[in-house]
Amino acid sequence: MLRELHIENVAVIERADLELGPGLNIMTGETGAGKSILVDAMHAILGARASRELVRTGAEKAVVCATFDSDPCQAWCEENEIECDDELIIRRQITAEGKTSCRVCGVPVTTAQLRTLGALLLDIHGQNDGQHLLDEREHLRNLDRFGQLEPELARYREQYQAYQALCKERDTLSTYENEKELLTESLRRQIEELERAELKAGEEAELTERSDLLRNFEKLSEAVDQAYDLLAGRDDSASALAGEALSEIERAANYASELVSLPEAVKGAVFTLQDAAETLRDFRDGLDFSDEEFDRIETRLSLLRRLERKYNTDEAGLIDTLEAAQNRLDQIEYAGDRLQKLESLIQKQAEQTRAAAAKLTQARQTAAAALEQQVERELRELSMPSVRFHVEITPLGGDPGFQASGADNVRFLISANTGEALGRISKIASGGELSRIMLALKNVFAERDDVPSMVFDEVDAGVSGVAAQRVGEKLSKLSVTKQVICITHLPQIAAMADRHYLIEKREQDGRTRTTVQPLDSDGRQREIARLYGGDHITPLTLASAAEQLASAAAYKQSRKKGEGEP
Repeated sequence: MLRELHIENVAVIERADLELGPGLNIMTGETGAGKSILVDAMHAILGARASRELVRTGAEKAVVCATFDSDPCQAWCEENEIECDDELIIRRQITAEGKTSCRVCGVPVTTAQLRTLGALLLDIHGQNDGQHLLDEREHLRNLDRFGQLEPELARYREQYQAYQALCKERDTLSTYENEKELLTESLRRQIEELERAELKAGEEAELTERSDLLRNFEKLSEAVDQAYDLLAGRDDSASALAGEALSEIERAANYASELVSLPEAVKGAVFTLQDAAETLRDFRDGLDFSDEEFDRIETRLSLLRRLERKYNTDEAGLIDTLEAAQNRLDQIEYAGDRLQKLESLIQKQAEQTRAAAAKLTQARQTAAAALEQQVERELRELSMPSVRFHVEITPLGGDPGFQASGADNVRFLISANTGEALGRISKIASGGELSRIMLALKNVFAERDDVPSMVFDEVDAGVSGVAAQRVGEKLSKLSVTKQVICITHLPQIAAMADRHYLIEKREQDGRTRTTVQPLDSDGRQREIARLYGGDHITPLTLASAAEQLASAAAYKQSRKKGEGEP
């Protein structure tokens, strides 16, 4: 549940703080007062794209901060190593330069992470959702979501992906067959060149090291000779002097007990110097320079580096390139045989895919029947008593007769009035009917998801009279199981509020400011009277508002009794 929403320097809102509660939270206000800005702020909290135009003129940054119950997102927090207790705080900041930052419980997160988190917390339905409903490409996804068909869809896609892999291999081999002669000649030249090079892993590094040694042979020999002489090659060498020092220290130790342990330490140093000298002597004796060896190494390195430049890779890559070319040549040479086998495998896999698609279709038909019943029941409660809602499932057709989503075309059809044939929603439904159909579907789908809060932004377009009353009742009923936040212009819906907020725009000190204030019972009555009659509030409109509030209270009381609430 969304507990609190803090907005600072967002468009015309300088500062607003909302404390929201469970049930139905209603927001009303004049057109242009800034109601949609609140929805923009909620979208920002959910990780939606936020531009610098959102920042209030003259401000350095805009800030939106929201506090949610943490229950729905404990797994997400653990996965992202974020600690939260009983509340989760999301903060989004947008600077006047367009830079944005996001934090969850003080921890920086990306907007992608925020979108994933937001999908667990808040479901926003805007004024354009009715148009979204007209997009028949979404009907299939909506049906699968309602039927919770993810396991069936996953099993089907496993078969479909196997079919796709075989088709891809067939297409590749068909290309080989069509260009067999040209490809074969090219690959054979490549293989011959790389095999002739007799490539060995690690050879280039060894040759480079040996080449560096030979190139610096004279300097190396001179340094080794001089080092050996200094260590052991002359009378005053380090080893000789250390040996003399050892004799004197051993003699001194006979007279001073403090020096007893020193001869062993010096003896170790003498042995170390002698070992180092022997190592230098052996290395010097093993040094051998040959012009022929140097030329051979340089020629070999030149060949390896030329091949690396030609194939744009390193030594290991040349070996991989040779192996890949040999494998590809084998594929080409045996492509005809493999193609024959593939055609048989593809046919067999197509049959398995169609069988999986048939099971998916059957599951969709079952889900469609349940969806039809629930949507028709919802629509009857929304003053559409004669409505027929039908989920049409038809074969995809064509060859192979299936695709990534299965073998079905799905679209929602409706008959709004008795005697009318079923037709596309876009052709049959009026604006008010479209709003109610969308609300019915959202209500049905909401029963199948775990998102705890729903936002409706003026989804009551085109609705009035009794239909508006029913929409208000439907939102009230939905708010029993979910927190509902609704922006509306209709008094019938506003009267159903458990909490009512007034959004007002005023001019102060030469600036436009929008405020959001909770209304008490008297404030609610005056605001509903305004929704009925405009700014000219009369005793008659106040009486109508009081009657509307009383009617809403009676409905909620009867609903609670019917649902067994205390």
